[in-house]
Amino acid sequence: MREDHAHGKDRSTRVRRKPGPTTGTPPGTLTAPPADAVIPPTHIRVLWYDQDHCEEQESGEASICAAYAGRTGTTWIDVTGVGDPAVLQELGRTYGLHPLALEDIQNLRERPKVETYEGQKFVVFRLARISGSVSMEQVSAFLVGSTLITFQEDPIDPWETVRTAIRGGAGRLRSAGADYLLYSLIDVALDEVFPVIEQLGDQLEDLEQAVIDNPTPETLGLIFSLKRELLMLRKTVWPEREVVLGLQQDLSGLIKDETKLYLRDAYDHAVQLMDMLETYRDLASNMLDAYLSSLSNRMNDIMKTLTIISTIFVPLTFIVGLYGMNFRYFPEIEWRYGYLFVWVVMAVVVIILFRYYRRKHWL
Repeated sequence: MREDHAHGKDRSTRVRRKPGPTTGTPPGTLTAPPADAVIPPTHIRVLWYDQDHCEEQESGEASICAAYAGRTGTTWIDVTGVGDPAVLQELGRTYGLHPLALEDIQNLRERPKVETYEGQKFVVFRLARISGSVSMEQVSAFLVGSTLITFQEDPIDPWETVRTAIRGGAGRLRSAGADYLLYSLIDVALDEVFPVIEQLGDQLEDLEQAVIDNPTPETLGLIFSLKRELLMLRKTVWPEREVVLGLQQDLSGLIKDETKLYLRDAYDHAVQLMDMLETYRDLASNMLDAYLSSLSNRMNDIMKTLTIISTIFVPLTFIVGLYGMNFRYFPEIEWRYGYLFVWVVMAVVVIILFRYYRRKHWL
């Protein structure tokens, strides 16, 4: 835990899926949402600060951002809701944002990446949340001089710990620039993955016990679901590690050398997350093998039990069949205790076989 923020506990179960760019449209074209689409309203929060002062504004209009363009100090513009192309276009004109990057903001299926345009950095990374199942939220960010502009779809604010640190003047945030603010947000996103992986690890332990005690088709479904969630996390953390490395190796001058030291620490966190994910993925794969093995062992136990029962009844069937033959002259047919004798013989046979199987540890 670093001094600038603590782990958040946001939870979201929504999985957002949006189509990619419309086929045939020129690159960099912003598309309006379908008429029947339910689009969250756009909300903009502006947080400006320097070492001694801090001020905030909130609005649904992008016009409030123009007053902060070129202003000394650090400006953080946080946009929630990316469905309105007019807001993106106005921010693009005000801060000279590249149209190709603006198009990527609307596509919520972008792979985490970092791109450099003239005088600006465009970064895409993801936030992981878990509430029953894992969900991912895309966050896009522009670093333009001393201004950081972030975009996300979910109205739940994951950055409250960072805002609190800025308002209270804690740590380096107030004295550092927008590049350090970008690092702080990425670091929060990486830190949020740790509790998600830990919860998945707890589920793995529970499933492991269920596989051993009572493997059922429902258990198999949970194993496959857990493997999918681990794969989704891996597909997010792996490129985010490359994003952090790309920022750490920046040559444009937008990322200061002091911030690169902290990015190196974030890179270590990403590597640690990858190691945990690979470990849990191996455990999930081994658990699938254990499920199949446990199922096979149960089937073998059932077949062994049925086989033992069958072998016990084989001599009894022989005795009953022998004395059930319809011959007229039968030596024991006139015995007074013949019926009881047959029962005693069958009981002795069963006891002998039972003790033999116990001695062989077959029972």
